Amino acid sequence: MVKANGYANCIAWVDLTNKKVDYREVDEDEARKFIGGRGLGGRIILKHAVGKDPLSPDNVLAILNGPLTGTLTPMSGRIVAVSRAPLTGIFGDSHAGGWAGATLKWAGFDGIVLTGASDKPVYLLVKKKTISFEDASALWGKTTEETYHMLKEKHGKDVQFYGIGPAGENLVKLACIMHYGEKAMGRASGRTGLGAVMGSKKVKGLAIIGEETDMPKPANPEAFEKARQQALKKILESPVTAPKKGGLSVYGTSVLVNIVNEIGAWPTRNAKDTMFEFAYHISGENLRGTILRDTPTCHACPVACKRDSQVFDGKFKHKSEGPEYESIWALGAMIGVGHIEAVSYLNYLANLYGLDTIELGNVLAVAAEASERGLIKESIRWGDIDKFVELVRRISFREGEVGNALAEGGARAAQIFGDPDISMSVKGMSIPAYDPRGLKGFVVAYSISPRGACHLRAYTPASEILGIPYKTDPLATEGKVDLVMLLERLFAFTDSLDMCKFSTFALGPEDYAALLSTFTGWEITSDDVLNIGERILTQERYFNQLHGISRKDDRLPKRFMEVPSPSGPSKGHVIDEATFNKLIDEYYRKHGWNSDGTVPQERLKQLGII
Repeated sequence: MVKANGYANCIAWVDLTNKKVDYREVDEDEARKFIGGRGLGGRIILKHAVGKDPLSPDNVLAILNGPLTGTLTPMSGRIVAVSRAPLTGIFGDSHAGGWAGATLKWAGFDGIVLTGASDKPVYLLVKKKTISFEDASALWGKTTEETYHMLKEKHGKDVQFYGIGPAGENLVKLACIMHYGEKAMGRASGRTGLGAVMGSKKVKGLAIIGEETDMPKPANPEAFEKARQQALKKILESPVTAPKKGGLSVYGTSVLVNIVNEIGAWPTRNAKDTMFEFAYHISGENLRGTILRDTPTCHACPVACKRDSQVFDGKFKHKSEGPEYESIWALGAMIGVGHIEAVSYLNYLANLYGLDTIELGNVLAVAAEASERGLIKESIRWGDIDKFVELVRRISFREGEVGNALAEGGARAAQIFGDPDISMSVKGMSIPAYDPRGLKGFVVAYSISPRGACHLRAYTPASEILGIPYKTDPLATEGKVDLVMLLERLFAFTDSLDMCKFSTFALGPEDYAALLSTFTGWEITSDDVLNIGERILTQERYFNQLHGISRKDDRLPKRFMEVPSPSGPSKGHVIDEATFNKLIDEYYRKHGWNSDGTVPQERLKQLGII
């Protein structure tokens, strides 16, 4: 039993096959070692999902928050889903902001673990420390937005929906888990295809009801308030996060569009180019001046980086949350669309059907390049918005040969079309909105990420562009291993709290240590923060190792290794094999791993993983 403040001390193990719920206490030792969220989720799947087919009843899907989620800690409103991922077959986790994580805590839970599979569609009603099985037959086949409104009509305006759309029901491997509520109309646990795991279990989602009056109380109120005020002061003063002043607050996450494009690091038309000629038209600046309607916020967040957008008429008429930076890139530059209303509409459709926008943009890019090169007969042209709208629907319902292939994700679709190298993916997951030829930190970060190509394991542009926690040259490889290792350990920890990564633009290990210590009553130092992060990260590597991952898989797409960047300050840059191998060798050595990328048993024991 965990006695630390911040924990509800309850994880519900839901047996979908037999419609039973086992309410289990949280183990104190495991909480101290893995915290919650991503870390504790990784622990659960290491024990229960190794070797399980991701879409079989034997796989488990863990949905968790962290010990600071739902408290007054700034930027502490997140939720995470963790499982063996359908898209990649390896470790999968995906986080979402909004209010679902906080409300889950207020309802009395640190997490919910889905096991087995229902024989008919259900949703789980979560409230007052209990979970009940509800008939979802009327919800099955509905979009995420339709589902939320039906649940709201039945359960009231305070219900939070965390669930899937048609893509998850149809086991599309880029299906995500969407979050809708009164104050969140399109947050997503987007990456790795975990919506398909929920769909395979015939679960439409969670309907969560909790009262803010049930917010956890800190172990040391006076010390916690001091730590909270210190953290809040840093967030309010940071040029990145300051409300109404910082870039995230004023322009949202898409403040980065022009910046990344201008340094020649914005993958365009399936990364055949590194700059997009219409970048400004889909930038945060132009979004703010055209379709922006509101800037809501997540639980306990002063930054308000979210965008609410609306197009009032025409074929792109819609109202939705977003689009965010990654979605703007994936559904814009990556597929040659330079119209903000069109990009926002594609984002809206992805939210309705429940699709990861990053993987979606990549699969559409694979389709366009396959068509361009004659690998498929269907005509799919860069920038053809009408065609892309059609393909989003076909992917969601696995319609036709091309739609069904794209529903497998970029890496698999490229194999089906006859050329694996047209997928910009690592370990089966497609890249986000940064070209490693122009931002060299991602040479390491993409290659070694435990869930596939990812910017959120170690966000090196923080240093390369923003100078946080220190400035490095975006086109240099020197020092990037140390940078990646620092960031990945810090992010593994914050993902386990579960706090927004944007907080790291203002806070450091000492701040997170103070917040967690004063709230839980534990004694946590800044060194502990990084050491726990190392344990969590290594646990994920071990999970992948048990599924055959080794050095052979820590590779970048061939295009980045063989084709020099054609545009901008990065022009002529490419990642040569010798430099790449040197970086990977350094990374393995500093983590105490073997030269083949496997983790020695002694290291696993030293970290308390086995």
